[in-house]
Amino acid sequence: MTGASSGMGYAATQLFAQQGWQVYAGARRVNNIPVGTGIHPLSLDVTDDDSRKNFVQAAEKEATLDVLINNAGYGEYGPLEEVSLEKVRRQVETNLFGAAELTKLVLPRMRHQHTGRIVNISSLGGDMYSALGGWYHVTKHGLNVWSDVLDTEIRQFGLRSVVVEPGGTQSSWSDIAMGSIEKNVVPDTPYRSLIDGTLSVIQRVGSHSAATSADLAKVFYRAATDHKPKRRYYFSFSDRMMSRLARVHPGIFHQLIISMAARAAR
Repeated sequence: MTGASSGMGYAATQLFAQQGWQVYAGARRVNNIPVGTGIHPLSLDVTDDDSRKNFVQAAEKEATLDVLINNAGYGEYGPLEEVSLEKVRRQVETNLFGAAELTKLVLPRMRHQHTGRIVNISSLGGDMYSALGGWYHVTKHGLNVWSDVLDTEIRQFGLRSVVVEPGGTQSSWSDIAMGSIEKNVVPDTPYRSLIDGTLSVIQRVGSHSAATSADLAKVFYRAATDHKPKRRYYFSFSDRMMSRLARVHPGIFHQLIISMAARAAR
């Protein structure tokens, strides 16, 4: 389990351990990882090669390596014109390359076992998009496509790669993501009205997010344990329908986002 120090990863670490799993839980803030029977807290920076190798080597001490949950990630928000390339690279390395490199490390063991599953925690933002979230959406869309391609390649070995797409969640994630906007804009940014309007909307609707971290942990668990795993997992029917709208009716969805951005910028 990557990204185990907060939010969905924290709750999922607890749930899997309660169900009798041995959970190797990794995060940069190792002191924030939950403790308890079956939980093995480990320092992990998914962008660092040595850290990734040490993490997987610790988990490989178990008799089987059953599931890798690629949950580590964050949102680097801001106008595409103003987010620095340095921060773009960090976003891609964390949300996409980190998952890919960790998966490469566990696949040989899983292939030898003829069993194993890669659960990639993406987002509705992998199918949808909105103003100011461009690079985050790019990484999550990339993670979705990467997972689908991987699934076609590893099924021959009895393995699967699946995606969980959380929607709005009652956690600190959105506060952190939205907080990154102000760090990514230039003085006197021409996007000020859009930024202020968007932040105002987020503040109004944030408290009405449907899913708690504990709710999403249960979705993680289904994705990891279903006898016949699905390609995609959602928390709610409305999440599934929003994803479908964006994919099946891209023109309608685009116009909807344009309207939302225009209202926010007033």
